[in-house]
Amino acid sequence: MRVPRLVGLMAMDARRTAEDTGLFLNAPDRPDFHQTVVEYVVRQYPQPNAEVPRDSVIYVWFDFGEGDGGGGVREPRLPRPPGGGLQRELNEPGGNDPYAFVSSA
Repeated sequence: MRVPRLVGLMAMDARRTAEDTGLFLNAPDRPDFHQTVVEYVVRQYPQPNAEVPRDSVIYVWFDFGEGDGGGGVREPRLPRPPGGGLQRELNEPGGNDPYAFVSSA
């Protein structure tokens, strides 16, 4: 049997989908998983469409782990922060700056 895609489903819908396909769910990050209703699944293992025997356990998570996901808002926010702030100190002309422009003329 193939594992259904559970990511993006609410907890109650994920449980119902798993039961309808003959699979069991386990949520390591939710000891009260049986009471979880409206939180969304963000990860699952095994991945969708993986072949597993009937009555297998599928693990689902409702929170991203440390350092995973949560990339924040990617749309531009207005007004933009003011310019200025710290700036790099420039080297004296003719100094040992490896990035200095050298004219070949």
